Amino acid sequence: MPRTIVIGAGVAGLASAALLAREGHDVLVLEKGERTGGRAGMLAEDGFRFDTGPSWYLMPSVFEHFYNLMGTTAAEQLTLVDLDPAYRVYSEPEPGQAPPAPVDLPKGAERVRALFEELEPGSGPALEKYIASAKRTTAIAERRFLYNPFKRLNNLAVPEVLKSAPELAQLLLTSLERFVQRRFKHPVLRQILGYPAVFLGTRPQDAPAMYHLMSALDLDDGVRYPMGGFWEVLASFRRLAEGAGAQITTGAEVIEILTEASPRTGFGSRLKTGGQRVATGVRWRDEHGTVHTEHADHVVSAADLHHTETALLAEADRSYPESWWDKVTSGPGAVLVMLGVRGKLPELAHHSLFFTQDWTANFESIFGENPSIPTPASSYVCRASASEPGLAPEDHENLFVLIPVPADLSLGAGGRDGAGDPAVEQIAQAAIEQIGGWAGIEDFEERIVLRETIGPADFAADYNSWRGSVLGQAHTLLQSAMFRPQNVSPKVRGLYYAGGTVAPGIGVPMCLISAELVLKHLRRDYSAGPLRPDSLGADTLETRAGGKAG
Repeated sequence: MPRTIVIGAGVAGLASAALLAREGHDVLVLEKGERTGGRAGMLAEDGFRFDTGPSWYLMPSVFEHFYNLMGTTAAEQLTLVDLDPAYRVYSEPEPGQAPPAPVDLPKGAERVRALFEELEPGSGPALEKYIASAKRTTAIAERRFLYNPFKRLNNLAVPEVLKSAPELAQLLLTSLERFVQRRFKHPVLRQILGYPAVFLGTRPQDAPAMYHLMSALDLDDGVRYPMGGFWEVLASFRRLAEGAGAQITTGAEVIEILTEASPRTGFGSRLKTGGQRVATGVRWRDEHGTVHTEHADHVVSAADLHHTETALLAEADRSYPESWWDKVTSGPGAVLVMLGVRGKLPELAHHSLFFTQDWTANFESIFGENPSIPTPASSYVCRASASEPGLAPEDHENLFVLIPVPADLSLGAGGRDGAGDPAVEQIAQAAIEQIGGWAGIEDFEERIVLRETIGPADFAADYNSWRGSVLGQAHTLLQSAMFRPQNVSPKVRGLYYAGGTVAPGIGVPMCLISAELVLKHLRRDYSAGPLRPDSLGADTLETRAGGKAG
């Protein structure tokens, strides 16, 4: 039974622990915080409950595949409900004018097509081609790119890829912004199709058009919500990990990854030392300050890559030292605002997007050479209590607000009831006024009974996030796929990486895939596609016992 230590119990850490324990590893997970879940956190106060991280259930097929690997299904683990509308879009009003009517993205491809035709007559056929292209891209991406360890380039020299090479080249070399602009003219439609770049930590003009698959999935398949929110999704990952035998210890801050010279076989039976280093375990500190040493055959760091490389590894063991990060493009920071509101808010859908008119200026403020707080800022609002009333007291609503801002630690931390740092609270206040004004909720601010904020400094303190980024490195062309840091250390044998800061990238589905890539590296399986669901350990009573809570 190989002994494997996993650093961090976020999405990637729990998924890695679950897959490796089911594979037969003796797994210990060390989590610095007092809870598991990482960025997919939860805040419960005064009868309100909020997801404080991911809230959009993207790429459901990736979740289903992960559950299948664990001998179960999404239906057994979660209660998923369809959202209709999938989301609502508010546009910035003209000065002195009433807000324009919001645009609802309905459930169902035919209804979405009708909406596009209503906003831009004649755009229906373009939408159908857009979605068809996205489906082809998704299929190739899942079979050839997302689950690919990129250890064998001939994995891409196959008829499926070669036949699609001209289309793939166009999608890689064309920006998402340009790709959308060539097909649609209506500004709201362009924004709907371009905004998913933010989920990838970049702006539409910098994201390869390959990522048009993100919005097309929502437009074609619709959007679902897991009851209990993402906190329940993460709870299912933990149940599966522990059910497979993984041990999870919270309040355990890893302070060092231990390495030693790797012995290698020389001529005859002589052993020579030198060459690649090998990971031998970790040193960690408990909540009382006591330092412990754990030895292992393998170490999987699901922590932020910058923290792993520059804080946990000795200088000689670093593949990505501080100087390497000087050339990296960061994703955005974010200010998160959790609001408990008295009375119902039918003006807001489960998911609502607030888009500024000057789209280019908004993104330039966040990602440009001279970053600043966008004014006004585009934002995202989740009213999960629209689908699950139990997340708020009776006759109240819970709102989660995300405002993308530059990844800048100097913006500071958040706090309760306006007690956060001034810049964070000013951003939160502007978002509150924007929601009330653009959605036509005249007494919105007066009805707020709970307000809590989280800022970039909180992401750095809680998750060791580089520059306080909410996501990690941006998904530009040269920071995607084989160009992104991979899931195995180039310098230290037995050290593996999982999470949004390594391949395949940002988001909960990508973190699940990164965990599977770690398993493939450990197996020395360098094939391009996902593992067969029956390739892991036998289905056990413990795994089946990890069904829905309650």
